[in-house]
Amino acid sequence: MSNAQIERQWTSRLRRSVVAKLPPERMLPDTQPAYVASWIYVFGVTTMAALAVVIATGCVLALDGPLWWHSSSLGHFVNSLHLWSVEIFFFAMVIHLWGKFSMAAWRGGRSLTWVTGAVTFLASILAGFTGYVSQTNFDSQWISTQAKDGINSTGGGAFFNVLNLGQMLMWHIVLLPLAAVVLTALHVVMVRIKGVVPPFEDKAEVSA
Repeated sequence: MSNAQIERQWTSRLRRSVVAKLPPERMLPDTQPAYVASWIYVFGVTTMAALAVVIATGCVLALDGPLWWHSSSLGHFVNSLHLWSVEIFFFAMVIHLWGKFSMAAWRGGRSLTWVTGAVTFLASILAGFTGYVSQTNFDSQWISTQAKDGINSTGGGAFFNVLNLGQMLMWHIVLLPLAAVVLTALHVVMVRIKGVVPPFEDKAEVSA
C-alpha cells in the first residue's frame, strides 16, 4: 500500500483531524493563562472530583444489590459518602455554572462548551431524582407517588415510570451516570479545544 493510499484511509484522516484540533500540548498543557487562577475554576474541578467519588461509592453500593446498605454499618457509611459527594457535586456545579454565566463563557465560539455544561447539569438532576426514588425506603415511596402524577400529566409516564423500582434503579446506575460522565468528558475536551474564556476587556482601555 502506497503512502498516498495510507493517507486517504479514514483512520489517517481522523488522526490528523484530532491532532489538528487537540494537539498533546493543548490536551495536557504545562501552563495556563494568569486569569485561570480563580476560585470559579476550583469549583469546576471540585465538581469533577465529587463526580468521581459519586461513581466510586455508587459502584460499592451496587455490589450487593439495592437493599444491603440499610442493615450494614459499612453500607450506611458508603451510602453517606455517596449522599454527601452528591451534595458537594451539585453545590460546586451550580456555583461553577452561575459563575461562568456571569462571565458569558460562551464568547469566542465557546457556545458548545457552555451547552455541554448545561446539559450535564440537567442530566445530573435526573440522576439525583432517580437516586431518591431508588432508596428502597418510605422516603423513596413518598417521593415516587408524589412525582408520578406530575410526570403522567406530561405523557412521560408511559416511558418513565417512577413507581417501577427496577426501571428507576437502572436509569440511576447505568444510563444517567453514563450520560453525565460522557458529557463531562466532552465538556473538558471542548475547554481544551477552545481554551478558557478570557475576562471582559476594560472599556476604558479599549476607548483610550
